[in-house]
Amino acid sequence: MAVALAATACGGKQTNDEAAQSSGSCEASNGRITIATGNTGGVYYTLGGGLAQLISNNTPLKANAAETGASVQNIQQLVAGDYDIAFALADSAADAVNGKDSFEGKPQEVEALARIYSNYTQVVVRADSGIDSVADMRGKRISTGSPKSGTEVIANRLLRAAGLSESDVSAQRLALRPTVDQMKSGQIDGLVWSGGLPTPELTDLTTSLGDDVKFIDITPQFDALKKINPVYEKGSLPGDTYGLPADVPTIVVPNLLLVTKDFPAGNACAITKLIFDKKDELVKVHKAASALDRKKAVETDPVKLHPGAAQALGVE
Repeated sequence: MAVALAATACGGKQTNDEAAQSSGSCEASNGRITIATGNTGGVYYTLGGGLAQLISNNTPLKANAAETGASVQNIQQLVAGDYDIAFALADSAADAVNGKDSFEGKPQEVEALARIYSNYTQVVVRADSGIDSVADMRGKRISTGSPKSGTEVIANRLLRAAGLSESDVSAQRLALRPTVDQMKSGQIDGLVWSGGLPTPELTDLTTSLGDDVKFIDITPQFDALKKINPVYEKGSLPGDTYGLPADVPTIVVPNLLLVTKDFPAGNACAITKLIFDKKDELVKVHKAASALDRKKAVETDPVKLHPGAAQALGVE
C-alpha cells in the first residue's frame, strides 16, 4: 500500500480553502498536499506513503508521498513550496532553524507537527575491510548517503569527530539501494545509514551477506557530536533487528514532521491528531511507528511546535 502510493507521487504545493478554517478549528480543509519522504527502501519512504493514505482516507485532503533525498533537501524544498509536509532528522531541523551548517546564515522558518520515532545510525562494513572503528575508514570506499540527506550530515560529522575529513575517505554519495548493491558486489567497503528499525534494505543486505558484513560501534564519537548538536542521544541497535549476535551501541537522532509556519492551523491540528488516533494503522505499514508517543511528540526543541499541532497535542 505505502510503496504503491509513494511511487506514484509527485511534488506539489498545497491547494486548499484556508478561509474555511476558522480560528481554533481542528478540521482539515479540501485540497491536496504532498509529503517529502526519503530514499526508496528507507522508513521515511514507507511510512510516508502510509501517512499519505491515512490522510486521504480520513480527511477531505488528498495526500501524496514523494521519494526524495531526505532531510536537508526536504527542508529546502519545503521552504521553497515544493512540499507541504516533510520528514526530517532533528539535527538537520535544528541546523535549519538556527541557520547553521547546510543552512549557514539562512535560518529557515519551519515548525514541527510532532516528534515521531527515532533514527538509529547504522554503520555497516564488509568483514574483510579492516574497519573496526570510524577512524579505520581512512582510505576506504564509504557510502555517506544521498546528497543533502540527514545521513550525509551525520556521516560527515562522524568522520570529523574521528579526526578525518571527507577527503580522507573515498566518499560515495549514494542512495540506499545502490549502496546495498555495491556492498554486495564488493565495490564499497562500508556504509553509513540513519534510519528507523528495521530498514528493509539493510535487512536484505544482512540476509544476503550474513557474516560477510558487520555493524561497528560509533559511540566513541558521541561526545564530539553532542557538542555540535544537543539532539544526539546514545542508543542501542537490538541484535535481533538484523539477526546479529549482540546489540550494537550507536547514536540515535529523533525524527520530526515539519511544515512551514503558514501551514493552515486546521490542517496541522487534524493531521497531528490523526497520526496518534490512528497509530495502529501506521504500525501496520512499518513497526517504527510503534514509537509514536503523544507525550514525546511535543519534544521538538529547538524547532517550534506549530500552533495547530500544539492544539492537537493539548499544549497550552
